[in-house]
This record gives sequence, structure tokens and C-alpha cells, in this order.
Amino acid sequence: MNMRMQFILVLFLGVLLTACGGEGPGLDSTAKHAHGMEAGPEPEKGPHRGRLLKDGNFTLELAIFETGVPPEFRVWVSEQGQPVKPGDVDLTVKLIRLGDRVDTIGFKPQDDFLRGDTVIYEPHSFVVSIEAVYNGKTHQWQYDNFEGRTKISAEVAEAFGLETLVAGPVVLQETVTLYGRITTNTERVREVSARFDGVIQSVTPSLGDTVREGQSLAKVESNESLKSYTIKAPIGGVISQRDANPGEQTSGRQLFTITDTSSVWVDLAVFPADRARVIAGAPVTITAATGGQPVESTVARVNVQAEANQSVTARAVLDNAGGRFLPGTYVTAEVTVGTHRVPLAVKRTGLQAFRDFTVVYAQIGDEYEVRMLELGRQDGEWIEVLGGLDPGTRYVSENSYLVKADIEKSGASHDH
Repeated sequence: MNMRMQFILVLFLGVLLTACGGEGPGLDSTAKHAHGMEAGPEPEKGPHRGRLLKDGNFTLELAIFETGVPPEFRVWVSEQGQPVKPGDVDLTVKLIRLGDRVDTIGFKPQDDFLRGDTVIYEPHSFVVSIEAVYNGKTHQWQYDNFEGRTKISAEVAEAFGLETLVAGPVVLQETVTLYGRITTNTERVREVSARFDGVIQSVTPSLGDTVREGQSLAKVESNESLKSYTIKAPIGGVISQRDANPGEQTSGRQLFTITDTSSVWVDLAVFPADRARVIAGAPVTITAATGGQPVESTVARVNVQAEANQSVTARAVLDNAGGRFLPGTYVTAEVTVGTHRVPLAVKRTGLQAFRDFTVVYAQIGDEYEVRMLELGRQDGEWIEVLGGLDPGTRYVSENSYLVKADIEKSGASHDH
């Protein structure tokens, strides 16, 4: 991270810390909940490492169990310290997620516990509402269990460049990487000789000069007619070879070579593994080894004869009116060999690591929360989402590391 971004990050965290009221005794429960922290002391745990919830002599231990099974709730009940038969308790748990989505979980008795009938999918971040009926009496609890969640005002988000997109369908570009170099476009090269042999009387351009089409190159006195005539440039370009001096006989030789540098070729080596996929007409993005912005072109042709190293040459034509690409320059090329329309994808720039997951941060209002992703195919800009994110979700696509930093600062835990 460069110094400018480090400064922005420090300033950003300072603003958020001030907005939350600091980290000392003045930090209220609202600020804690906004950052995924429990207000007050760590919740009491039971013998099964679940959260203990008490109402008089009635005690319920609620745990997320995920050993060998997808995450599910398991509940043990006791009264006055004695186990209660699971079948005697009517239990319902509601998980109220960000955006007011509610997961309602029912329970059935199994062995000495009640087993939830719904998978607790990630993130385990929700308001937990519990209702247990036993012996005609209803017991209720509610608590916040937030993780990977933070609150950032719209003003702060805008100030620090948080950009968002709505997740949806994308066309992925499948590419292969090829290497090659810039070469002269020989279709734009002209070799100039005298039409009639004779004595060269004058020569206008020097080696390396730029000439325009129709410009005078030399005057020659014909040996037969003894009349002078002018040799003119057949195309515009650079004098890349000159073999003409006043007083010399033309002697049927080549006097000038003119190279039009406004167009160049890119010759790329295609090895056997990619030979069948690189075809004429395929889009190609070319980046010079000397740097600069990539340029777009298409594969004009693929040679049918292999070189000594068993590669074949794929050629693209580049507009070089600005003279940026010099023949002999090495390049890297990304050739599009296929497209795949996927129903759901996110920008790679939005991805972050959270625990053992790759995530994006969903935005709902001024709150942001992790979404654990199952990922599929990808290209240079996008990555397919197979699970963990609903289509139509707005997520942070740029500068998501700032959201990650604020969540990490809060110390939110993963409560089982």
C-alpha cells in the first residue's frame, strides 16, 4: 500500500472511531452492535460450549453445531439444574438478518437435545429471537449476534471512494496469454528504383527523413533520352534505406526504401496447447514491455507452418499513427478464445479475505456486512459467484479494504 493510501486509511479509521465515540468507557452498546460486538461481558457458556439463556430456574443452552454436518442449532434444556426431556419443549428460533430477512427454525427432539431443522448459513450475523414453551409457560430471549458487519455513513463512504455495484449477470472473457514482438508491416513498405537508368542529378531526402506521398525523392537524367525526370514517393513514410547520391548511375538498383510506420504488425508465438483455440478474428489486448496503456486489436491471421520451436505465428495489425510502437519491441497479449455468460458475478476488485473465506461486503443502507462466496470461473475483471450472494445485492466493488479494516478494528468474533 502506498503512502497516500496509508494516510487515507489512518484518517478514515480515525473518523469512524470518533463517530463511534471512542473505545474507552464511553463506547455505548449501539456503537458496539454496529461493529458486531456484544454489549457487556462475554456471554456465559454451557457444557456444550453454547450460549446459556436463563429465565428464573429455566435454562436453555443454544449452540451452533457443525462437526461433520452443515451448521445447525442444537439446544439443551434444564430446569432447576435438571435436564428436561427435549420432547416436552416447544422451541422456535428466528434469525433476523441484515435487511430484515427472517429465518425461522423449528426443532425436533434427538437423544438429549433439540435439533434445528434449518442450516445456519454464513455469515452467522443476525438478531436471535427465541421462544420456548414448557409446562404451559413461555420463555423468550433476544440478543444480537453480529459478525463481519459495520456501519459507515454515506458522507464517509463518499469521501473515501467506496464504490458499489449490483451483482448480476456478466459475460466472462476466457483468454490465453501469448508473447511476441512488434514487427514492420511489410505491406506498408515500398522499394523505389529508377524507371529509366541514368545519372542521378539530385537527391532530396536523407536516411530517416519522413516523406509524403508524391514528394520528390530524386532527379535522374535518362541515359537514352538525356532528359531529366523526377522519382516521386509512392507512399508516405520514413526513408528507411537510401542508396542514391548525386553523380551516380542508377544501374537498375534499388535507390530508396520507404516504410509507413503508421501501421505495424504484432507477431505472437502460439504453442501447440493453444493452437486450436487461437483463430483469426479473435479479439486481442496488447501490452508493450516498455509500458503504457494496453491497446485492442484482432488476430488477422494464423500461420499454417510451425517454427523451429513448434510454435505458429498469430499476427495482429496495430494502428501506430502516434509512433508509440517500435519494431523489435516485445509485447504480451491476451487473446479472447471464448465467452461465457454467467448469471451472477462480482468484480475482482471487490474481493477480500475474511476468516477462511473469500468475501464481498454487501451494502444495505449505511450498513455493510460480509457475504461468503463460492466462486467459479473468472477473467481479468470479473469472477463468477456460485453461492453465498443473492442476485441484485449491492456490494462494495472498489476500496473494499477500508470496510475490512473497520470490521477488523472492531474485533467482532464468530460466536458458536
